[in-house]
Amino acid sequence: MEIIKSIQNRIYEIRGERVMLDFDLAALYEVETKALNQAVKRNIERFPEDFMFQLTPLEWSGIRSQSVTTSSQPLKYQSVERQSSRGYGLMPYAFTEQGIAMLSGVLRSERAVNMNIAIMRAFVAIRKIVLLQHEAKEQLKQIKERIEEHDIQLGQIYDAIENLLDEKAAQRKWEERERIGFKK
Repeated sequence: MEIIKSIQNRIYEIRGERVMLDFDLAALYEVETKALNQAVKRNIERFPEDFMFQLTPLEWSGIRSQSVTTSSQPLKYQSVERQSSRGYGLMPYAFTEQGIAMLSGVLRSERAVNMNIAIMRAFVAIRKIVLLQHEAKEQLKQIKERIEEHDIQLGQIYDAIENLLDEKAAQRKWEERERIGFKK
């Protein structure tokens, strides 16, 4: 269970997708990031854009700032150290759930297989949490609508009671008025 929580802390939402970054996956699989990326590039036909994409500098800086403020574990990725021969910093690759599943066909070590199973369980756990949150939001919305209906109904009841009281007060005034004419 602890490993699943650790994995969940490494799942980010980028471009509307839940993804894991290449260096986090490499750490979990206990391989070097470079080796993981080389294995992917040798099998690039298995990784279309909806399975894997490279982050933009803006996305990467956003993730770095998120991880500094929210994570208790320091970020292991150093973009400065990953430089190509041209001197440009390489941006990390992001793998969607399908891309991570595809990694199991590329990385065949026992550790990679076991870690893939744990990662898939982490994604399922996150989906369950999101589903529960959605259901809770729906229930709150329904409760709010009922309360609003009840507020309207209570307002109508209050107005009706007020009208009855006004009528009763007017009737009392009529009955208690001072009579004019002959008195017995």
